[in-house]
Amino acid sequence: MKHNLLVALNLLALAGCAVGPDHHRPEAAVPAQFREAAGWKLADPGSGPQAGEWWKRFGDTQLDALVDEAVRANQNIRIAEARYRQATALLGAAQAQYFPTLNSGLGVTRSQGASASSTGTVSTPARNTNRLSLTASWEADLWGRIARSNEASTASAAAAAADLAGARLSAQAALVQAYLQLRINDAQHALLVRTVAAYTRSAEITRNRFDAGVAARADVTQAQAQLKTAEAQLIDLDVQRRQLEHAISVLAGRAPGELVLAPATAIPPLPAVPGVLPSTLLERRPDIAAAERRVAAANAQIGVAQAAFFPTLTLGASGGTQSSALERVFSLPNHFWSLGPNLALTLFDAGARDARKAQAVAAWDETVANYRLTVQTAFQEVEDNLAALQTLEVEAAAQAEALAAAREALELVNNQYLAGTVSYLNVTSAQTVALNAEQSLLSTQVRRLTGSVALFKAVGGGQL
Repeated sequence: MKHNLLVALNLLALAGCAVGPDHHRPEAAVPAQFREAAGWKLADPGSGPQAGEWWKRFGDTQLDALVDEAVRANQNIRIAEARYRQATALLGAAQAQYFPTLNSGLGVTRSQGASASSTGTVSTPARNTNRLSLTASWEADLWGRIARSNEASTASAAAAAADLAGARLSAQAALVQAYLQLRINDAQHALLVRTVAAYTRSAEITRNRFDAGVAARADVTQAQAQLKTAEAQLIDLDVQRRQLEHAISVLAGRAPGELVLAPATAIPPLPAVPGVLPSTLLERRPDIAAAERRVAAANAQIGVAQAAFFPTLTLGASGGTQSSALERVFSLPNHFWSLGPNLALTLFDAGARDARKAQAVAAWDETVANYRLTVQTAFQEVEDNLAALQTLEVEAAAQAEALAAAREALELVNNQYLAGTVSYLNVTSAQTVALNAEQSLLSTQVRRLTGSVALFKAVGGGQL
């Protein structure tokens, strides 16, 4: 007995020697600077709201309230939160493998046997057996199978936590973009209301000139056609606004028709471009963190598969009482017990363990490739949005100049028409150019605003 215990203790001393490779973050190409950041005046990292509240840089209290509501009630966030709780529960189950398993049992059986003798087969009397037992078993983690399993579960839980952070960031960005588009829609609506009023006055002037015999019937029809076209565009904006309200409602966790937002008179200001460094981007992006943790989980699974090639040591103990009479089952003379180690090794499995290890290695290769792709995609998103914002800034300046020129041309043409030196066709052309110029400027503004949201999301949600 003492010899068996010594053997068991010596084997236990080997516990903690985990087989399989240790995790190291995969190498990924990281540029020193973002090329498209050249020439930008980056925001001071120490100024303004915290990185976690990047949307407050748009200076809209109603937007702030909607984002807070989305964090509490958005269904995509709730899905990610439920998955995180599942991962932490699995981690708890994995950690339980470090501890002994204790089972109890109470059974009543009736049996009868037969034995051979010189006179023939003799049946033994039927008897009842009442058994109360308690068993315990514990696996010594000699090769680190349990440790690697816990390592994989811990990494998976961390990946789920990063997924939850990513879901929050995605929901916040989607809501902010929809809200900004709604505010640009309000600006476009106000523009078309002014345009319809201007076209209505032009149509009245043209009708009066026609009645006075100084304008042609074609001028009247052109003025009416232009007016009705603007009114149709105004109706179409109402459809778009309702759809944006529905989208914001769902993102905030409400029913689609529950949220009604009053029109705004101003467009939120464009925030400063966040300061970004490629090296710190790896630490800020939730999707990169999740991908790296999945690499760690897959790496640990290789160790789990490799541990299957080694023997397992289980320490077991059992005890209890049994008797043919239920009232004597608790009597001391009827007790039994057993204690001892069990060493098990699979000798032949037709290559099943090799296949499982090969699968684990291939799964690790997949996560490494996915991690590197995630890093590359993150850098691309930052570069794309920096380039877009830089280009749109120049484009907005050019469109502002074009709008100023179009307004001046429209004023000149209106005066010429009233003086009778040009036809109304010149007026409608100038009005169309001016309207298109203003609509293009608003379109560029929404692209700049939504592009800034995309950049905040690309850098992990805020300033570095």
